[in-house]
Amino acid sequence: MKHALPALAAAFFLAVSAPSQASPPEPLPNPDQPAVTPVFRSGGSDASSSSDASASTARICPTLRRLARQGNGAAGLRVLNLKTGKDVCGLNSLARRSLASNNKLFTTSTVLDRLGNRVFRTRVYAAGPVRKGVLKGNLYLKGGGDPSFGTNAFLQSYLAGEGTSVERLATQIRKRGIRQITGRVFGDDTIFDRLRGVADSGYATSPWIGPLSGLSFNAGYTSASLSSFSSNPAGLAARTLARLLRARGVNVRLQVGVRKTPARWVRSKGLLAWQNSPDMPWMARITNLNSVNFWAETLLKDLGAYIRHKGTTAEGVKVVRRTMATLGVNVWPIDGSGLTYGNRSTAYDVVKLLYKARRQPWGNYLFQSLPTAGVDGTLADRMRGSAAQRRCHAKTGTLTGVSALSGYCFNQSGRRFAFSILMNDVRNLDRAHVAQDRIAALIARL
Repeated sequence: MKHALPALAAAFFLAVSAPSQASPPEPLPNPDQPAVTPVFRSGGSDASSSSDASASTARICPTLRRLARQGNGAAGLRVLNLKTGKDVCGLNSLARRSLASNNKLFTTSTVLDRLGNRVFRTRVYAAGPVRKGVLKGNLYLKGGGDPSFGTNAFLQSYLAGEGTSVERLATQIRKRGIRQITGRVFGDDTIFDRLRGVADSGYATSPWIGPLSGLSFNAGYTSASLSSFSSNPAGLAARTLARLLRARGVNVRLQVGVRKTPARWVRSKGLLAWQNSPDMPWMARITNLNSVNFWAETLLKDLGAYIRHKGTTAEGVKVVRRTMATLGVNVWPIDGSGLTYGNRSTAYDVVKLLYKARRQPWGNYLFQSLPTAGVDGTLADRMRGSAAQRRCHAKTGTLTGVSALSGYCFNQSGRRFAFSILMNDVRNLDRAHVAQDRIAALIARL
């Protein structure tokens, strides 16, 4: 088994007592699945050696360090008081560790910073004149790097109805009076390269990421049933659009292709229809809440496409590293999701990112994207009954031999902390999870 699977406004700190945002009905398949750890009883496993309701920071650090060593052979730990900016505890905090899905913190922070006001637009172009309802030429479906593009069935099943719908595009085209298309429907995925995966899978499709495409469709699956991956997402999107047009009374061939939209029709009045994606805060939440690798990798290529004008993983990585450097944060990413073991940073730098985010306009969106302990996402079944439940909001990370948990915790008196636990050489994943959860519960009691 290869994988085991802002300034922050006042609302940032009020959010801990408010209900979490609605999550997608189901997570897409990924190795960072929700894990179940024991329900802590009051005064039980999460209690510190002190009998006080608040644990002494002087006393607690040895306990945190001991817990951080459990279940693994190479731990990194840092806990920071957000008000004072001072460290509460650390263990090997400057040592580089494999991040697993904690890598998504860097990806989504960069997306929020660099693409904050952007939406991704999926367009349909007529490559030919339209006379009396007849398009004399081809129809081009041009992808804009939107990971949410798909059928209504897919959007309803996995995105709570949000996202970009191919059915709505077909309806728009028909409302433009198109009754016949003499040419063919082509999918245009050229905003990205055609490498379907990341380094972990030799840049081919992996079990944990649908095939990456500039014209992604149903997150790379052939249908909303998620039974199999598509070998040609852009072609599938074009064929689906052709079928939907036929169902709406448009005479069009079902034989489709994949080809770049001719520049003359992009520059002219060839635009027939378009759909805008949801905004970047929504994208970040979809990515982090259920740790969706497909979203993270697509967004990384979007960073390359929109900032560096090359829709590749390598260019996206450059944007992440340079954006983090402006915050004084070090990270050595290889991909966007964390699936590749070589994605590395330190517990010190993960916490520094979380701390610096408080002073960024997008920081609250990053916070809101994180799972809430004992409530939702990949933390839905962790830390229930402990001081951390509803008070800690953190990103999980899991690969074989790697387990991570990083985020924010708040206690009843209003003290606020950022923390990162990066465990490598993990020998016992269950024990590592229990240790992480107890650390979070202790931080929530500080």
